[in-house]
Amino acid sequence: MVAELAVLRWLHILAMVYWLGGEWGVFQTSRNVIDRTLSLDERRRHLETAYRIDILARTGIILLLPIGLHMGHLWTVQPHGGHFLTAMWLLTASWLGLCWGAFVCRETDLGIRLTKIDEAVRFVLIPLLILAAISSLLGHGPFNAPEGMRWFSAKILIYGLLLIIGLLLRFIMREWTTLFRRIASEGSTPAIEDRLARSLAFGRRLAYVYWTGIAGVGFLGAVKPF
Repeated sequence: MVAELAVLRWLHILAMVYWLGGEWGVFQTSRNVIDRTLSLDERRRHLETAYRIDILARTGIILLLPIGLHMGHLWTVQPHGGHFLTAMWLLTASWLGLCWGAFVCRETDLGIRLTKIDEAVRFVLIPLLILAAISSLLGHGPFNAPEGMRWFSAKILIYGLLLIIGLLLRFIMREWTTLFRRIASEGSTPAIEDRLARSLAFGRRLAYVYWTGIAGVGFLGAVKPF
């Protein structure tokens, strides 16, 4: 039989690939979203492409958490298995359904509401992950972090910090949807176009930090340096 850990490792690689590759795709596509020389329909097509790429990155981000915790349990760096892992997978399935629901309804008021609920989940999850990781690195649990096994808690810490950047990028894409709806109803104005340009410039700066952090998470998981 195929080993459980080997399957999880394969899924972890796929999730990381979709996360990193998806963010790069959105980064490149976004150039045309704010190009004022293009027609509104053309710009909306590029925005649609960005959303279709981004949903794979979002899926990868969400799945990395239960996969990582499950693998950590098999490696004994994460002592909580059984009902904890079952609950984690079920909650992740609900979160993933919420994320995809927001994607499907992205051009509607319902889609914006679902996106805000998705963001609220992160407001709870991010501090929990960061606090758990720091506490574990200090020797207080909930993860096992003796010498030679601290890489897991460090990885959880970086993942939690990256979720903050991801949350900011979600704000930017939600703003794009709102601004394009305004352009469709009110027409293009310098104020709206400048706001789009500012949000994209901010997002691009965040993206460089994001990619570095994603690479760092992958390095810790592959090398396990400490």
